[in-house]
Amino acid sequence: DLPSTTSLLAFFESFNAKLDISPDTAEALAGPFFGASLFPYLAFLYFLNVPENQTPRGVTVGFATCLLFVFLTIPAAIAAKVMYGVSLADSDWLHGSAESMLTVTNLITVLAFRQALNAKEQEARPPRSATEYAPMIMLTGILTTAAGITALVPAINNPEVHTPYLGGFMDLPSDLITSIGFLGINPEPDNALTVACWIIHVSSLVEFLVAMGFAWRWADVVGNPKWKGLTWGLLPLHSSGITACTYHLFYNRIPVLVPLQAFLTCVGNTTAALAAYRIAASNGWTADWTDRFTGLLDPFQDDEDEMALAAAASKEESPSLLGFEDLGDALSGDTDYTFLIKLFAGCAVASYAVKYGGSLWLNEPFDANVYLGLLFVLVPSLLNAYKWYRRSERDSAFEGW
Repeated sequence: DLPSTTSLLAFFESFNAKLDISPDTAEALAGPFFGASLFPYLAFLYFLNVPENQTPRGVTVGFATCLLFVFLTIPAAIAAKVMYGVSLADSDWLHGSAESMLTVTNLITVLAFRQALNAKEQEARPPRSATEYAPMIMLTGILTTAAGITALVPAINNPEVHTPYLGGFMDLPSDLITSIGFLGINPEPDNALTVACWIIHVSSLVEFLVAMGFAWRWADVVGNPKWKGLTWGLLPLHSSGITACTYHLFYNRIPVLVPLQAFLTCVGNTTAALAAYRIAASNGWTADWTDRFTGLLDPFQDDEDEMALAAAASKEESPSLLGFEDLGDALSGDTDYTFLIKLFAGCAVASYAVKYGGSLWLNEPFDANVYLGLLFVLVPSLLNAYKWYRRSERDSAFEGW
């Protein structure tokens, strides 16, 4: 038994050593995955936008805006490295301004999906955002300009590496934090995210879940279960977002999460592209090379469509709020404006809880335990996948949490 125990300990020591990487190594490992992820994402956009799908055009604009986020993040990351010698995640004003574009991406997608779904379900005339690109492109331009201003204003005022995003106007006064120090609150490190920056991250996660829920509903509305495959295809991308938030929760002290996020992004873009291809093929889209690769790209030609349609016909969606993806249903009676206000208000509450709750009152985020960090990614990802699995079951009454 002793040799086997020794071997097991040696294995864990070796495994720990592999997980304990430097920030520079983490960025070097992440780079190829982030670079490679661009190509499947372009394929995803292509298949999503084929005419046969009749995808609401505003939804396509929303997903395409992610490219704007990617390309604007590059100069922000370079600026953080050249100006301060740190990663983008460690410079709050640059980080928040860049990441706000991801919120814009998900916001456009959610709004366009919401408007198209409401029109379909009410048998009303399709909104302009469903039939034209222009409305959401215009909104994207306005929001991108606003995001640019949040970077330009501090840029011309000699910002420091830890200059807070939006001036930290939503943060609690430092004097107040200091005054309650006797209660056991931990002092934040300099690279801690501001509340506004946390809102950017939390809202991106929530908006993405809402968009996944809308894709699931769209499948029922248009009578094509393949759209539910898109929800499945987007799961790794949501896990990528959870990984990024976990990295910040631990004050960027678990570098291995960076390549993990990049890997999940690459996988998610690929599964999203496959899902979009299956939607296009189910709607009659063909290409000269389709016959050669049909067996490879679409190997799931069993009775899943009939099962999904039967499940959809056997039950009605619950109007109660049972999960973040159900926000679209729960707030379906709201206007776009009140919907967004409630959405961001909820994200603000959650952001305050993250910043001044567990991360300051608990010691775990300061310990940077790599296994705890991985657990923070794994558990919600598995729960999310299990939730959609239960919804997929035939005649299942399960609606989520």
